[in-house]
Amino acid sequence: MSQPALILASGSASRRALLDNAGIEAQAVRPNLDEETARAGMRAEGISVRDQAVHLAELKALKVSSARPGLVVGGDQMLNLDGRALDKPADLAEARTHLETLSGRTHTLETALVICEGGTPVWRHVAQPRLTMRPLSGDFIDSYLERAGKAVLTTVGAYQLESLGSQLFARIEGDYFSILGMPLLALMDYLRTRGVLAT
Repeated sequence: MSQPALILASGSASRRALLDNAGIEAQAVRPNLDEETARAGMRAEGISVRDQAVHLAELKALKVSSARPGLVVGGDQMLNLDGRALDKPADLAEARTHLETLSGRTHTLETALVICEGGTPVWRHVAQPRLTMRPLSGDFIDSYLERAGKAVLTTVGAYQLESLGSQLFARIEGDYFSILGMPLLALMDYLRTRGVLAT
């Protein structure tokens, strides 16, 4: 019996790179989902930040899985600050505001993965790394944003831990892959049970 095909329902370069670097072959397919409208609807209903991330991951996986055979991985990540979601900043001015808000505080990254097969969810996982940002001076924030540039607009929290963002933190609890948007170890465990990866 042949192993099921693996499809990543995402246009995220970082999620694709994590799979590639781990030697996991997957085809990437954009789900073309109106995430902004979906998020707005969930927030109007008072759905928790964690459940918003899970629901969006599932919507992405379902959208692709309904049209393609195989195991379809959908992922989403939201920054949870005391029950409030912070989305990717729209511009550098908003990135500065986000960093000022997070300075000296602890937040959680709700990092969700859902796998669908044949249009049905078959596996869900949520990792919740906690990150404590050190107190940041205004001068440091200005310097950081000038050096990091518009790359910070691609991530919730306006940081990229794999580069200059590492300078923002005093403490991190949780695995590195989940912070980057992919709970890779849990995913690989499931893929082994399905014969996609060797045991």
